[in-house]
Amino acid sequence: MNIPNYQLQIFFQKRNELIRQLEKNTINKIEFLEQNYNLIQNLNMKPLLNISSVEEGMYNYQYYNILAKFFKQKATLYYNNKKKKKKYAEYIMKSNNYYNEKDKQLLKIVELSKNDNIESYFVEMYSKKLNSNLFEIVLKNIEFAVFHSMDTKILKLLKEKNAFLDITKKSKIDNYVNTNI
Repeated sequence: MNIPNYQLQIFFQKRNELIRQLEKNTINKIEFLEQNYNLIQNLNMKPLLNISSVEEGMYNYQYYNILAKFFKQKATLYYNNKKKKKKYAEYIMKSNNYYNEKDKQLLKIVELSKNDNIESYFVEMYSKKLNSNLFEIVLKNIEFAVFHSMDTKILKLLKEKNAFLDITKKSKIDNYVNTNI
């Protein structure tokens, strides 16, 4: 499936508007996630099968990331409900599958990116599980191109491309990544 270039532009324009609203605190993280989910539903966009550009990879990354976070959030509604354990497990499985797809897209983005446009490092996290495991990838030449992963294949490729700084820094979107929902 190919998405016309103008649809990608509309997606990124609307998504960047949501990011600006989040930065200005006119919406919170849950509203941001819900509105991103509504965005992909309203645009009736599906992931691309063949990625030939960083922008197409970014779209797919966002598509899968939005769905992963949406289903993870839905799962929390059933976390302590013994009668809904199957629903919880179903949503967690969907979320994990979408996170795996997101990482496949991120690997492709890193492969397509020029080494001098990438900066990557571990991010400071409040979560002990994520601290020293979650790394941030910033494409310096594209607005709001900030990605996160814990995938070891991606980390290996970043190191091979000399794009990974072996340091821990505050995330460019710290208020977002260190906010519990």
